[in-house]
Amino acid sequence: MSLEEIIGTLAGIFTTAAILPQITKAIKTKDVKGISPFFLLVLITGVGLWTVYGILKNDWPIIITNGVSVLLNTTMLILYFKNKNRSYEN
Repeated sequence: MSLEEIIGTLAGIFTTAAILPQITKAIKTKDVKGISPFFLLVLITGVGLWTVYGILKNDWPIIITNGVSVLLNTTMLILYFKNKNRSYEN
């Protein structure tokens, strides 16, 4: 694996994992008050397009990291809609 591939893979892993603390917090506390659903929609669209780009280029690190990112950010969006009313009651 080249240095370029290592850097690209690490970048994908870190940007994909960035949402994990927020998902964990939302699951534990049910508090999604500070979450922007518009941000998540834009982000999901972006990483979805990156996934398609990776498929077109047959670039597995791009496909995997962005595909997982779509799933994680969609999970966060679902948690937002599931808990948004609960957050504003407190």
